[in-house]
Amino acid sequence: MSNNQPTVPIYGIPFSKLNLDETVRLLTTAIEARKPTHVITANPIMIMTAVNDPNYKRMMLKADLIVPDGAGVVWAAKYVGNPVAERVTGIELLNRLMEQGERSRWKVYLLGTTQEIIETAAEKLQLQYPQVRIVGCRDGFFTAEQDDEVVEAIRQAAPDLLFVARGADTQEPWIVKHKQSLNVPLIMGVGGSFDVISGRLKRAPAIFQKLRLEWFYRLLQEPKRYKRMLALPKFVVKVLRDKENVTKP
Repeated sequence: MSNNQPTVPIYGIPFSKLNLDETVRLLTTAIEARKPTHVITANPIMIMTAVNDPNYKRMMLKADLIVPDGAGVVWAAKYVGNPVAERVTGIELLNRLMEQGERSRWKVYLLGTTQEIIETAAEKLQLQYPQVRIVGCRDGFFTAEQDDEVVEAIRQAAPDLLFVARGADTQEPWIVKHKQSLNVPLIMGVGGSFDVISGRLKRAPAIFQKLRLEWFYRLLQEPKRYKRMLALPKFVVKVLRDKENVTKP
């Protein structure tokens, strides 16, 4: 993917300034070029992890495109005077790419979460996008010893798109580690998207999205996430305190 895309660095993480339509066009071109492309849909929790863990930051910098999924990222970019076009969420990007897949007859593989949720998500996506061929799905609960077997199954299925939903600590590192051997034109981590698509979780109502409180709605549905969510106020305080230095290399 060309490095000419406009970005804003937030604590050294280059966030795309493209809007959703532009992002879909860029990724469609990348898929048609057949060059393995890794997209990260990043939020403040991931930025804070990168700030505190140099290895995680190095891993993120290996991605081909990082889009501003969290409302906090959009706020921070605007606050420091270098705004992004808009929030680009993983679930919206997934659906827009599936729409494009309808026209282009793309093949898709789904990886992650539990077998029940991933199979339900696959059925619902197949009904919604009948021209897309879902060529495989499997749960995300496999060990490092099973990596080669999982990678080989995906290679055999030869998808155009691979959507991955594993734990926050394993999702992106796993993609970076296996990107070249997977040889899939587009690989994207989609976090909790399969939970929403399958119906296990509801996406936040429009009012929560508008007020940038989607994280709070998610917390109400999954209280066990509260420890991870503690990074959000820390991020806000850090940006307020570091205003002049947020976008410095």
